[in-house]
Amino acid sequence: MGWVGDAVESIKSLQIRQVLLQAVSLGMIVTSALIIWKGLMCVTGSESPVVVVLSGSMEPGFKRGDILFLHMSKAPIRAGEIVVFNVDGREIPIVHRVIKVHERKDTGEVDVLTKGDNNFGDDRLLYAQGQLWLQRHHIMGRAVGFLPYVGWVTIIMTEKPIIKYLLIGALGLLVVTSKD
Repeated sequence: MGWVGDAVESIKSLQIRQVLLQAVSLGMIVTSALIIWKGLMCVTGSESPVVVVLSGSMEPGFKRGDILFLHMSKAPIRAGEIVVFNVDGREIPIVHRVIKVHERKDTGEVDVLTKGDNNFGDDRLLYAQGQLWLQRHHIMGRAVGFLPYVGWVTIIMTEKPIIKYLLIGALGLLVVTSKD
């Protein structure tokens, strides 16, 4: 009958109790992942403690597909640090280096200017229209570590959604057909 036929027979033979047990197990896995993510958010102080580098703008330091670990402390941001920031009107965060820090005399707040290591000019063209500096609320975190190439899994699944759906389907079939 083959692998598919065996999987169909396995699904047909499931009892309600087994289906509920597998659904609860899947729910526990998803809940555990969410708890770990929220815990990382609390520990790192960053709304997104892990990000994937999506472009080559930071090469040779970080390549496309590297995973960055972020931390957001209260310490002032300094020139030379690598930060991840959101720009108003854009959904995807950007990973670039701080090249200039500007402290406002009246409020003491610090504004920063960024640039990709592999780019010719600063990021003012990437910022929202009329925006010349990033404020602290734009910064999601500072890069404190990285894993090379591991983020390619995310990039491939984003750029080729069929692979993502096949993987989810295969994992779902594995969960449904597994015994115990």
